[in-house]
Amino acid sequence: MGIAGSPGGTPDTRGQASVALPAILVLAGAISVQSGAGIATRLFTELPPAAVTALRLWTAALIMLLLAGRPTVRALADLARRRAWQDAAIAVGFGIVLGFMNFAIYQAFARIPLGIAVTIEFLGPLTVTVAGTLRPADDRGQAAGGRRRAAGLGYAALALAGVVLLGGAIGSAHLDLAGVAWAVGAGTAWAGYIIASKATGQRFEGSAGLAIAMCVAAAAVTAPGVIAGAPKMFRPRFLAEGAGIGLLSSVIPYWLELEALRRIRASLFGVWMSVQPAVAALIGLVFLGQRLSIAEWFGVCFVAVASAGAAYRAAVSAGEIPARSATRPATDAPEFATRPAPPPPESRPSPAPPSAPR
Repeated sequence: MGIAGSPGGTPDTRGQASVALPAILVLAGAISVQSGAGIATRLFTELPPAAVTALRLWTAALIMLLLAGRPTVRALADLARRRAWQDAAIAVGFGIVLGFMNFAIYQAFARIPLGIAVTIEFLGPLTVTVAGTLRPADDRGQAAGGRRRAAGLGYAALALAGVVLLGGAIGSAHLDLAGVAWAVGAGTAWAGYIIASKATGQRFEGSAGLAIAMCVAAAAVTAPGVIAGAPKMFRPRFLAEGAGIGLLSSVIPYWLELEALRRIRASLFGVWMSVQPAVAALIGLVFLGQRLSIAEWFGVCFVAVASAGAAYRAAVSAGEIPARSATRPATDAPEFATRPAPPPPESRPSPAPPSAPR
């Protein structure tokens, strides 16, 4: 029975309305993140990227301590009481990865267009997701495992095609090789961040692990930031701009993402977050006048589609999103998560969906 079978199409209307709000929230979060990146890139004409990174992470660390100060103090006291040095080392390692990821992507933003930098960075979480789809078949059977691996190889090939298109710009000396290398480093750190985020989330309750990691990240970039930007970076205007970047890149998008995650599964959220490279390219065009060639636009879109497809396929394989069949009614409303919303992207204890924790 299709739409005609439901009076007035009510279930379908409810389903569309329920999906529309979180979709808007995710898109607004992406725009906020990339707008913060665009403002940071503009600021690079006055301050070095390392100094801007320090200002951004100091702001994020301060906000995290304001929001989760007491749980963080209790977590640190518990670590000392239990002498859980391994847990502490994992949180510190998470912070170092987080700090390097932010440092590297800002170095990339200073050298290559925003959209291309984010697209290259997205290859990190995409690699983690595709690797998950290529795991050997389990008790679901060889056929299901074969389909999963075929899909994973297809998404990897699509992403590779996107990289080849971007590589044309690299080969023609259109892109700064150092900027590309920094973007690759940021993507590698993002892949490590997914693993470290899961490990930290399994050992700390709430946002305590994230708060510790954020403070470590801020401390890790302090020396290079101060060496590169002091004393100019401490002028009130630059401190205010750094705080604004922190708000746009962390506080606002994380709040929007949490509100979206209250209404949809994290797996679907991961699919929608794949708009980030395209949003970054548009912000780069509007804010910074960074024009991409047709081939580069196709490269950005290929990587974004591969990311969305791989995230969706991984969610279907894990049973988080039911696979649609030809006989399934088109009016089925989406299934929503009823558990409390997870913490911000940098602290999610599950394999984190692609997000832009900058």
